[in-house]
Amino acid sequence: MAASELYTKFARVWIPDPEEVWKSAELLKDYKPGDKVLLLHLEEGKDLEYRLDPKTKELPHLRNPDILVGENDLTALSYLHEPAVLHNLRVRFIDSKLIYTYCGIVLVAINPYEQLPIYGEDIINAYSGQNMGDMDPHIFAVAEEAYKQMARDERNQSIIVSGESGAGKTVSAKYAMRYFATVSGSASEANVEEKVLASNPIMESIGNAKTTRNDNSSRFGKYIEIGFDKRYRIIGANMRTYLLEKSRVVFQAEEERNYHIFYQLCASAKLPEFKMLRLGNADDFNYTQQGGSPVIEGVDDAKEMAHTRQACTLLGISESHQMGIFRILAGILHLGNVGFTSRDADSCTIPPKHEPLCIFCDLMGVDYEEMCHWLCHRKLATATETYIKPISKLQATNARDALAKHIYAKLFNWIVDNVNQALHSAVKQHSFIGVLDIYGFETFEINSFEQFCINYANEKLQQQFNMHVFKLEQEEYMKEQIPWTLIDFYDNQPCINLIESKLGILDLLDEECKMPKGTDDTWAQKLYNTHLNKCTLFEKPRLSNKAFIIQHFADKVEYQCEGFLEKNKDTVFEEQIKVLKSSKFKMLPELFQDDEKAISPTSATSSGRTPLIRTPAKPTKGRPGQMAKEHKKTVGHQFRNSLHLLMETLNATTPHYVRCIKPNDFKFPFTFDEKRAVQQLRACGVLETIRISAAGFPSRWTYQEFFSRYRVLMKQKDVLSDRKQTCKNVLEKLILDKDKYQFGKTKIFFRAGQVAYLEKLRADKLRAACIRIQKIIRGWLLRKKYLRMRKAAITVQRYVRGYQARCYAKFLRRTKAATIVQKYWRMFVVCRRYKIRRAATIVLQSYLRGFLARNRYRKILREHKAVIIQKRVRGWLARTHYKRSMHAIIYLQCCFRRMMAKRELKKLKIEARSVERYKKLHIGMENKIMQLQRKVDEQNKDYKCLVEKLTNLEGIYNSETEKLRSDLERLQLSEEEAKVATGRVLSLQEEIAKLRKDLEQTRSEKKCIEERADQYKQETEQLVSNLKEENTLLKQEKEALNHRIVEQAKEMTETMEKKLVEETKQLELDLNDERLRYQNLLNEFSRLEERYDDLKEEMTLMVHVPKPGHKRTDSTHSSNESEYTFSSEIAEMEDIPSRTEEEERPQIRGAELEYESLKRQELESENKKLKNELNELRKALSEKSAPEVTAPGAPAYRVLMEQLTSVSEELDVRKEEVLILRSQLVSQKEAIQPKDDKNTMTDSTILLEDVQKMKDKGEIAQAYIGLKETNRSSALDYHELNEDGELWLVYEGLKQANRLLESQLQSQKRSHENEAEALRGEIQSLKEENNRQQQLLAQNLQLPPEARIEASLQHEITRLTNENLYFEELYADEPKKYQSYRISLYKRMIDLMEQLEKQDKTVRKLKKQLKVFAKKIGELEVGQMENISPGQIIDEPIRPVNIPRKEKDFQGMLEYKKEDEQKLVKNLILELKPRGVAVNLIPGLPAYILFMCVRHADYLNDDQKVRSLLTSTINSIKKVLKKRGDDFETVSFWLSNTCRFLHCLKQYSGEEGFMKHNTSRQNEHCLTNFDLAEYRQVLSDLAIQIYQQLVRVLENILQPMIVSGMLEHETIQGVSGVKPTGLRKRTSSIADEGTYTLDSILRQLNSFHSVMCQHGMDPELIKQVVKQMFYIVGAITLNNLLLRKDMCSWSKGMQIRYNVSQLEEWLRDKNLMNSGAKETLEPLIQAAQLLQVKKKTDDDAEAICSMCNALTTAQIVKVLNLYTPVNEFEERVSVSFIRTIQMRLRDRKDSPQLLMDAKHIFPVTFPFNPSSLALETIQIPASLGLGFISRV
Repeated sequence: MAASELYTKFARVWIPDPEEVWKSAELLKDYKPGDKVLLLHLEEGKDLEYRLDPKTKELPHLRNPDILVGENDLTALSYLHEPAVLHNLRVRFIDSKLIYTYCGIVLVAINPYEQLPIYGEDIINAYSGQNMGDMDPHIFAVAEEAYKQMARDERNQSIIVSGESGAGKTVSAKYAMRYFATVSGSASEANVEEKVLASNPIMESIGNAKTTRNDNSSRFGKYIEIGFDKRYRIIGANMRTYLLEKSRVVFQAEEERNYHIFYQLCASAKLPEFKMLRLGNADDFNYTQQGGSPVIEGVDDAKEMAHTRQACTLLGISESHQMGIFRILAGILHLGNVGFTSRDADSCTIPPKHEPLCIFCDLMGVDYEEMCHWLCHRKLATATETYIKPISKLQATNARDALAKHIYAKLFNWIVDNVNQALHSAVKQHSFIGVLDIYGFETFEINSFEQFCINYANEKLQQQFNMHVFKLEQEEYMKEQIPWTLIDFYDNQPCINLIESKLGILDLLDEECKMPKGTDDTWAQKLYNTHLNKCTLFEKPRLSNKAFIIQHFADKVEYQCEGFLEKNKDTVFEEQIKVLKSSKFKMLPELFQDDEKAISPTSATSSGRTPLIRTPAKPTKGRPGQMAKEHKKTVGHQFRNSLHLLMETLNATTPHYVRCIKPNDFKFPFTFDEKRAVQQLRACGVLETIRISAAGFPSRWTYQEFFSRYRVLMKQKDVLSDRKQTCKNVLEKLILDKDKYQFGKTKIFFRAGQVAYLEKLRADKLRAACIRIQKIIRGWLLRKKYLRMRKAAITVQRYVRGYQARCYAKFLRRTKAATIVQKYWRMFVVCRRYKIRRAATIVLQSYLRGFLARNRYRKILREHKAVIIQKRVRGWLARTHYKRSMHAIIYLQCCFRRMMAKRELKKLKIEARSVERYKKLHIGMENKIMQLQRKVDEQNKDYKCLVEKLTNLEGIYNSETEKLRSDLERLQLSEEEAKVATGRVLSLQEEIAKLRKDLEQTRSEKKCIEERADQYKQETEQLVSNLKEENTLLKQEKEALNHRIVEQAKEMTETMEKKLVEETKQLELDLNDERLRYQNLLNEFSRLEERYDDLKEEMTLMVHVPKPGHKRTDSTHSSNESEYTFSSEIAEMEDIPSRTEEEERPQIRGAELEYESLKRQELESENKKLKNELNELRKALSEKSAPEVTAPGAPAYRVLMEQLTSVSEELDVRKEEVLILRSQLVSQKEAIQPKDDKNTMTDSTILLEDVQKMKDKGEIAQAYIGLKETNRSSALDYHELNEDGELWLVYEGLKQANRLLESQLQSQKRSHENEAEALRGEIQSLKEENNRQQQLLAQNLQLPPEARIEASLQHEITRLTNENLYFEELYADEPKKYQSYRISLYKRMIDLMEQLEKQDKTVRKLKKQLKVFAKKIGELEVGQMENISPGQIIDEPIRPVNIPRKEKDFQGMLEYKKEDEQKLVKNLILELKPRGVAVNLIPGLPAYILFMCVRHADYLNDDQKVRSLLTSTINSIKKVLKKRGDDFETVSFWLSNTCRFLHCLKQYSGEEGFMKHNTSRQNEHCLTNFDLAEYRQVLSDLAIQIYQQLVRVLENILQPMIVSGMLEHETIQGVSGVKPTGLRKRTSSIADEGTYTLDSILRQLNSFHSVMCQHGMDPELIKQVVKQMFYIVGAITLNNLLLRKDMCSWSKGMQIRYNVSQLEEWLRDKNLMNSGAKETLEPLIQAAQLLQVKKKTDDDAEAICSMCNALTTAQIVKVLNLYTPVNEFEERVSVSFIRTIQMRLRDRKDSPQLLMDAKHIFPVTFPFNPSSLALETIQIPASLGLGFISRV
């Protein structure tokens, strides 16, 4: 398709703009060929007529589709041109806050002027091992690519960092070096990577300064080579520097500063060590106050000074040398304050005793008068004579400044040399990565010699860059077998020739410098005559005869000729240098001795920069005259040579480019100035890369990617099985011009704009499909709406008609009901009137009768209550009197008894202090206890009998009392009835008489009572109504109050429950934190333990390993174990060919001593660190506020505190032992030092014995350190030692010592042979004894049974007697050994006696049984003989009968001999194959076997055997894990067995908490003699270590699968649309080795789970492992998602959610949903949901904030910034929406860390899980090879 056809209506283009550089516009109508004007609509709403250039008729640049905007790689853009690059960078920088972007092979880094959290350790780990195109652009990705290519291609690499001042070059180079230091580590214990990083603060302090553009601007260029060994670990580094800006030492522009080191010195002037420098404020010195800005905001110069000194110390610069550096720097400051007074026009003087000059001379150690003289005079030499000439004040000032600059440049060189020496490694360098931090293209209003050199260097680098880019492009075409033609690219070789060729600018400048009367003007004329009108790149300004213009690749630059000659000559008065060389200060002359020997000889301008070059490793030999000639080289010549050397180095490496861009000149954060950015992009070569790419086929797709993206443009019949042919057929239909694309072997290549055209076709096709889908869906929705409306109308009609019918029926019912109501109402009125009258009468009667009865009752009740009150009062008075008396008596008794008890207590305390009393108390204690126990038993029996009697009596008593009570009640009732009857008769008679009298009164009173009754009735009715109203009100108030009480109770319960839940959660978190701290401490302890093991092995190697030819060196002689063996050292020692190599030996020895001291310091620091962590843990435990968990009485608190105190006590004990051992070793060393020639060497056997006595690892390690300390203390300065050739004498002494040691070794060998002979004799005697025993055994077997036992015992007694006599003679001189032997003998005798008693009992039992059986047999035989005649008796053959053996009742123990312990451990642990055991045998079998062995040792009460077995078991498990720690099956197997062993120790410990889970038979198997709680803690710690190792193993297995399976693989095919990719995606470092899918992860999880289940791992522990696995999966997936812009899309969110659902399904299948694993995936789930939710309105923001509670604010904002639409129908997240999210989340308190800690390990717990397996049923398979143990 022609390019002009793309300019249709609504197409967007870029047009030039003077303010914004490029402005976006939209076409209002289609462009037709021949049109001269384009109608455009600008984004701000204006219409514009854009006129095309009539000559070129070039159309404006087309704009890329929105989905391509913000791409990681600029080469992925369809239209590659300047506005597209600028817009893409601006969108990434401003909208997405991304500062890194790829442009082909270049990384473009824009300075954000803000600290970003993207350089932490977690980011480094995330980029480590990743392909460059797989992650978002980053400086770490470039560093990883360089590191990976170095290891893969075995080719040196270079990272070229360039850019303007303030663009961030130094920071980028620093981060690249930090990445190498972190990823690779160092090859030795000397921490070389820390030294490499420590060089940065030193170089920044002496080479960086504040400028108007940058607060920390590098004023020199540097190239750092980081060296690696064969394992690609850092071993050292080397630095080359270029063009130091010396003029800054004496002059600074306004708002600028001198070098940082001067201000750091002034800020630290009050330190006591700096008082001699006599410094003050920076404003007091001429060289630091010119800029008027001595302070940088946010920088503390005093702290920076401390960092600089710390870095110097780390790099091995001694304190004396550091003070020397500071003296010279302070002298430069004082030199700047030296003032001159004019005597006349041609001479000047310095005031007498001028204070600044005096201080300068004192600091420099030079003569005041001499320096004063040569500052005001100079020496002129002619052909015939030499004379001294005074100089003017201006010349003297210039000479002073030149001297200051020269001194500073020499000091700079000296520091660089020392840094290189510190970073140099004695190990051979295998490869290196160079980091070039060099100035970018510079152009100012006034450009001088410095800018000329800088731009010359950039021309060379740009040429190398262009060639490399062109080469990569052509290699890509050739690799894909695409026909290509030469691409026309800008070649700046003519500009380079103009500068450096013969009769070039530099050549003419050097020639003019040699002329006696050469000036800048004459040089300018020569330039005009030579190059003007002859070279198109050279021009002359119109208005100047002292300037020239060069057309560089970036821009035209006008240079002013003034000062070129002076700066090129670098003139310093030789007499002043001689005065400095004669200084008494030793360090100062060293600075000026490097003219012939320096690594980086200085050649500086008097007001410019200093080029520093490195000489080759092998200096060329030349004549003295040649050296003098070399010394006279000009600055330009030296800079050209150093530049050529740099280019040779870069051409020999694989380059990687980082271009730093300065976004604005005001240092505003995230502010983008388009003009400044375009200027730098043109200057740094980024646009040239774009132009080269655009000239060919910039867009490249693999066939599979093209098919996936543009499948929508194909019909079903077009799709073939061959993807390549399918793509060819489709492209031939879509793009008719075949020149617009090419088919490669694996990719399709498109010219610029064709991908945009395909995207347009794809978007049109999708848009048409969307319209069709919308049409159908809208019709379906309207039909659904119509059907709903029709159905609703019918329903409404039905309900209305039904309502009307119901209303009519209701009317009829009401009419009938009214008639019935009237009837019943009339009846009710009549009935109510009658009832009222009847009720009134009854009420009157009842009230009257009640009134009379109540009066009578009140009288009786009043009398009865009076009697009760009298009774109660009298009783209370009596009780009160009694209580007072009793209280007084008791109080007196208490006082008296207290006095007597105190006296008795004093007596008891006095008696308790005496030992005799203690002894008396314990005499007969056991008898008393037994007696008391018997008494208690008897009393218990009596108590039981009494209780039984009491219960019987109580039953009888209860039955009798019940009978009596029933009789009594019956009698009382009859009596009461009789009394009532008699009383009733009398009362009735009396009442009759009274009633007759009262009848008349009643009749008279009846009328008034009726009147009163009516009145009372009315009052009562009124009162009842009032009471009812009050009652209703009270009921309502009561209900309201009850409701409020219920609500308050609910609120209180809810708040209490919330508080309880929060407190429990907090307690759980605190407990987990403490558990995690403890387990981390345990992990650190295990690491230190491994370090101790390594040191022990090194020490044993040093002591035990023999040298070739039976030669041994002194034990104090150490070697570098990491690189050389003993044999190589001896070979080198014996094959020394010359005296030179002999003199180099002390240097190597010094390096080794330094290496050993560093190891010792590291061990001591680790020991201190461990103690500090213990103290911190103790403080944290004591300061916790949770009372339930961490209270002083809580179990967890006690356990942790006991462990901590034990660990700290152990550390203190070890420290004391170490000090004692160190003193012993020192004393032994002093005692065995060579005193004369006869006794020259140490007796190694003494030291060997001492070492072998040290069983503890800590003792050995500390002793080793102490030994090295003694070696170090006795070491002298080897350089002074070798002055008289003493090293040769030492070497001869060592050879003699080796001979002496060889003779000692021979004598030891002879002694060992003698011992071996003696052992052979003993073996022979034992064989004879064995034969004799066998003979005696055969004789005993022939004896009768009774005599057999006695004979064997008699034989044993005689044998023991003989043996006793033999050992008594043998140990006559050693009573202790004889005593131990006697004790063992007594034990054996006791065992024999017990055995004899058992045998006697058995014999007696068998005799009884034999008699019984004999009697029965006799009776049977008699009966048979009576029934059988003699003739019938015939001899019958006896048939053999199989007598079955009765099975033993095993006790669940295993017995083994002490000498078989190692064999047991070897067969059961060291050589056991987990796979066979797990498949064929019961889970946890080794643990059961070990515990059964422990049980037998406990049964024997043998504590040594228990301790030895447990210690050997633990150490053997550690050895197995150390040897096969990368095998998941092995680690899982031993984790399971360790936990089972731990559970067995708990289950059978005898503690009630564990015994309640056992059967009665299992409780019989509990341990009886030993409490193994301490070993349980040791095993628990071991299990924690194994668990952590298991997590590391499964992490290493899962990590390569996670990103590919969870993110990259399309589980749901066709959902993710593939976007165009750039160059980085196709130049990945590693070819595809097979991609992983989600099924791969699930298969691996199944494998892990099945292995753990086969090994019988506890279910709770399996849940914890699964939770940890899922956390790793979630953390790594989320971290990669946060670092990959191409993964943040809606479709990818769907893929992630589907993958997570598959993982959840796996959890359900394995019944692990309650393991907490799903919760660990919550951040990933929320991130996937965030990618899919709507992101427009404030409601969406609120929903996001409430939904993403597991994500931090930084992670949410990062995902929103990275969100990238895959299709045009998706929308980007607006900046305002992201700011809304940030505002809503600003109060959330969460971690600012962006990435999750993928290395985090949850604290593990081991819940008690008892085994139901009976120990006595366990069978030991023969395959284990444990035939030497037997079941008991």
